[in-house]
Formats: sequence, structure tokens, C-alpha cells
Amino acid sequence: MSLAAAPEVSGTADDERFMALALNLGRRGLGNTWPNPAVGAVIVKDGIILGRGWTQAGGRPHAETQAIKRAGKAAEGATIYVSLEPCAHKGKTPPCADAIIKAGIARVVSAMQDPNPEVAGEGHRRLAERGLRVDVGLGGDAARRAHAGHVRRVTGNRPQVMLKLAVSSDGKVGLAGRRPIAITGEAARDRVFQLRAASDAILIGIGTVLADNPALSCRLPGMFERSPVRVVLDSQLKLPLASHVMATVRETPTWVFAAPTASAVAEDILQQRGAKVFRVAHDNGRLDLAQVLNALAGQGITRLMVEGGPTVAASFVDADLVDEAVLLHGEKAIGADGIDALDGMPLSALTQSPRLRACASEQIGADRVDYFERV
Repeated sequence: MSLAAAPEVSGTADDERFMALALNLGRRGLGNTWPNPAVGAVIVKDGIILGRGWTQAGGRPHAETQAIKRAGKAAEGATIYVSLEPCAHKGKTPPCADAIIKAGIARVVSAMQDPNPEVAGEGHRRLAERGLRVDVGLGGDAARRAHAGHVRRVTGNRPQVMLKLAVSSDGKVGLAGRRPIAITGEAARDRVFQLRAASDAILIGIGTVLADNPALSCRLPGMFERSPVRVVLDSQLKLPLASHVMATVRETPTWVFAAPTASAVAEDILQQRGAKVFRVAHDNGRLDLAQVLNALAGQGITRLMVEGGPTVAASFVDADLVDEAVLLHGEKAIGADGIDALDGMPLSALTQSPRLRACASEQIGADRVDYFERV
């Protein structure tokens, strides 16, 4: 499924500036608002910003109502810039479209239509029927990237999948014997923590748990609370109770995916300790990734970061389930006896995949980071 849509429309310089602000505000909520999209909104009149808002933790309150609350009565006759179509259905909160109408706002500039079947143009239609000017499409390309997880979940019943790999200058991810090694510098590792914070969940395999015992948290000042749900693929439920992901399960959720044949006793023990266990089909010892993603979407996950080892990474590439990739290149080589980045396939299966295209690159200290996105 491509996220491409109708061509992006243009606006005045002020329109573009205020929509860019709305998009930036919305990004503050990435990884923190699921199952709802991370939306940003700005209310402006006569070139003056009257109110700003973004979706709050857990998905409520919504961005529009936050901005309206801050603008107060001054919102009458103003323009609201919003990164996604205002909702028109009543869920746990009243429709944002009705709040906009009630506030007396005169114009709505919306970056994109919400593909959620409960909205799907109804918000725009309701606003237009009440006499508001509604302009749709400004900032649409950026909005589709920001809301890729929401779009993927409501149209494809799975999260947006981002694969992260850190590789040495000779394309290796570990020492012989699957021994871990630091590949990138501290600045690049901080970028990884930022990527985690913008993800709803992070996925690894049991092999990575046994070899590295990672915490999978956001170890930046003030960011620990933004640590994503930890997801472990563990077909036979071998997850040690002393592992970091289990020892801290009360602080940051841990979800485990197992085969139907895995021990019921082991499942009970993990669940008693606070983990959540899911059963999905498996074949030749590998769990059905499509079922894993469907289950995660059912739990509200919209953005999944895959940070597993070579086997898990290769399985996602092989199944054509990678929507974005972040490839961190360290400056040092490991050597021919090191572990390849993708088990059983060359790294070019990712970097030269016809399903992905390179979209950006940056230098972070001594390391280079390449970004890819689905075509």
C-alpha cells in the first residue's frame, strides 16, 4: 500500500508557515497518542497565533479542542490549520468538527482527509455545510508521512513498520559467535533513542534478548516515560524472567508472541509477572509476521520499530513488511568473520529493494545515517 495521494495544493506563504507549525506540533505526540493519530492544530487571525494544540498522551484531548481552549472567544472568525481532517464522529470525546463550528471559526485548512471509515471526509463535509471555508491538501505530503502509522492501521490493519539497523563499514552487525559490539557513537545512539520515543512499540526476537539482554528504553534525559511497548518474538516462550524486558515490565509494557504449541505454564508465569502473551501461527519455527502485525494493530499500535537481530530483520525484509528503514553506518570494520546484517541475504536486499527508495541521509558525528521509505 502506497501512502501517495492527490497532488499537494499550494497556499500563501502564511498558510504554508502555519501549516508547517501545525505539523511540527503534531509530531510532538508521535509514539505517545496511540491508538489515535498525533495531530497538530494552530488557530490564527490577522497573522496572530491565538491558540496551539496537539494530541495529548493516550490520544485525548484532541489537538483541535486544545487549540480552541487556548484561543478562547478570540477564535471567532479565525482560521484553524490542522494536520488531519477534524473528526466528525463521537467516540470518547465529542466531534472536533462540532467544536470548531461552535467556536465560530471561519476557515479550516486541513492537510489531508482522514482515511478512517468513521471520518473519511465527513468532517470536511460537515464544516462546509455550516458555511466554513474548507481548504484541503496543503502540507499533504508531510502529513501523510507524519500520519503513516494511522493510515496503515486503518487501511491495512497493521502498523507502519520501520526497520533500524546499525552496521559496520563492512556491513556487519556483530562479532563472530553473535557477540555484540558498539558500532556507532554516542550521538548516533541518541538518535536511536529519539526514534524509539516516536514509536508506539519496538520489536526484537528472543535471540536478541538472550544475546544482548537489552532494555529497549529511551535513555535520554526526561524521555524514559516515552519508552515504547517492548514486543518479543518468542515462539517457544524461552524469555528469562531475569531479562531487562521482564524485570521492568511494570514500568514499560512487554508483549510476547508465541506459537500455539508453546508451554501454557510458561505463558501463565509470564502473564503473572505482568507480560501480555499472544499466540500466532508459525511455520518451520518462525512466527507468522502478518498475524503479529494484525494483533498489534488490534491493540492500537500504529508505529512499530523493528530493532531485532539479523534473523528478525531478514524475515521482515523477506516478507515485504518494511515501510521505512533507518540504516546507521559506523566508521570501523568488524571483519569477514562478523555477523551479516541480514541473515541469509545481502544488505542490498534492503538498500536496493525495488520496494524502497533512499529519501534522506545525514552525518551524525563520525557516523552516517541513511533513510529509506516505501515507494
